[in-house]
Amino acid sequence: MLVRKKYLYLFLAALLIIIIFMIPFQRSIVCQKMHSTEILAYLPIIKNETFQIQYTHSIHLSEVKESYKILKNNSIKQIELMYDDTSIGMPSEAEKGEVFVQENGHYYIKNMNRVFPSFNLSTGQVVANHRLIYKSKVYSFKNFIKPGTFITIQVKKLSLFQLLKGVNIVDTGTT
Repeated sequence: MLVRKKYLYLFLAALLIIIIFMIPFQRSIVCQKMHSTEILAYLPIIKNETFQIQYTHSIHLSEVKESYKILKNNSIKQIELMYDDTSIGMPSEAEKGEVFVQENGHYYIKNMNRVFPSFNLSTGQVVANHRLIYKSKVYSFKNFIKPGTFITIQVKKLSLFQLLKGVNIVDTGTT
């Protein structure tokens, strides 16, 4: 009888450990392989914060910065776009409710309210040099994702198992 209790306790302890490893708890900005559940990299976050994606535009070779806010429901809201040229591939005016301004040699579309559950990105192979900016730290995508990879960026809670499998962007260092 004592042996059965010992095995029961071991079984319950093992079950508890498995459950702890599988319960999502860490809210993160997640980079997944597009059309896959494979997590390539993640950045742990705490609150409904902002982040930016910055890159060099492939045609006019100037910097573009997209600013996003993370909403309570894990949606991503684009709040601003900054760029230097209104030529090919860039907007020359704002949408309804947005504000188009020129400041310090840059064009801005402000007051944006474009909400997405996720968005797709092809990390640049040659020119783009995509960077993720979070809390004033700049993380180059090429440090944690192979250039030319098609990814989906979203916010979700990750389990301890998922955290151990993926690459923590903070660990890749800043550029």
